[in-house]
Amino acid sequence: MKIVINLVLAVVAVVLAVLLYMEIQRPIEFNKEKEIRYAKVIERLKDIRKAEFAYKAVRNQYADSFEKLTDFIMTDSFPVIKKIGDIEDSVAVAMGQVVRDTSMVSVRDSLFPPDYHVDSLGLVPYTKGKPFKINAGEIDVNGLTVKVFEVIDGAPFDPNQVLKVGSMEEPSTNGNWE
Repeated sequence: MKIVINLVLAVVAVVLAVLLYMEIQRPIEFNKEKEIRYAKVIERLKDIRKAEFAYKAVRNQYADSFEKLTDFIMTDSFPVIKKIGDIEDSVAVAMGQVVRDTSMVSVRDSLFPPDYHVDSLGLVPYTKGKPFKINAGEIDVNGLTVKVFEVIDGAPFDPNQVLKVGSMEEPSTNGNWE
């Protein structure tokens, strides 16, 4: 009978040790997965910010939807001015050696690599298609109207740490991870 009790206690001890190990590992695994996922989300938010800057440079406002932003990326172009010579050099100007040439460059080609999936720009990585929340508009800062945008992770892995870029309350284009 004593051997049976010792075997039962040994089994209980092993089970408790395994449960304790699993309980300790759970937050460690969660944090590892969170780092992997958040790195991709931050990368995507940086791409969105880059696209929003380009949109504002061409259209003088930020895009308030991903449809507008992706359409802009896929179909629009930037004016690029090629400058040869110094406009301050009056001799070079007089001799016609100062040249300014404007050409149009595709937004998509200048912002993203050829294999980049622009259609997935508004989707949060690792969420099976859940979208980012996007907003754009204007705010008043000391009597000055400032154009702003904000993009928020619509499906955060950790609800206590929601990633975003921009702000609808202050003139900031930083991400809350920076």
